[in-house]
Amino acid sequence: MAMKLFIAGANGGIGRQAVEQALQAGHQVTALVRDPAKLALTHPNLLIVKGDVLQPDTFAHQLQDQQAVISALGVSGSSLFGDKPTTLYSQGNANLLKAMEQYDVKRIFCISASALEVSPVNPWYARLAAKYVIQKLLKHMYADLRRMENIIKASGTEWTIIRPPQLTNESLTGHYRTAMNVFLKDCLKISRANVAHFIVNNLTNKATYRATVEIAN
Repeated sequence: MAMKLFIAGANGGIGRQAVEQALQAGHQVTALVRDPAKLALTHPNLLIVKGDVLQPDTFAHQLQDQQAVISALGVSGSSLFGDKPTTLYSQGNANLLKAMEQYDVKRIFCISASALEVSPVNPWYARLAAKYVIQKLLKHMYADLRRMENIIKASGTEWTIIRPPQLTNESLTGHYRTAMNVFLKDCLKISRANVAHFIVNNLTNKATYRATVEIAN
């Protein structure tokens, strides 16, 4: 069934994949970007909106008549050595939730990170890397992701929080493993294309409502 989708962070790695795959699946997409020039796509079912999730007046009215929101927000230059204090994830998603409430939109996907928690079912080296490297080098981003998750979980929406591990630019395969509300064994890598595939193919899957999903190859 074709849906009307609002995608925030549409020119990021997962966001752009979500836009392209949603259009291929026949959905109508409203793509929110700060710089439309960076999303060089044209399609009869695509509306590109210039706006900023941290400035609700630039996008809130676009939530009218939407059926689902995909929040693929990402801090630009968020490498292991470029971590800076941010409120993009927490405040950005809080603004999206407020706009959703205003226009009675219930469904939202948002992207978090698997290393927020040290998985007991990952190999020992991955557990050490998560605890002593990733969590420390990305402490500001992860602190905001935790705030974001708490805000999302406290909302009255039909939310799905996706916690991918290391993201790659490998091609879409449609083959991956998932675990809902539990740790996924050997959750080490996943392509951005496959994360988007999961989202686009589970828009109305009630089993994913109010669930945290780990996903990996």
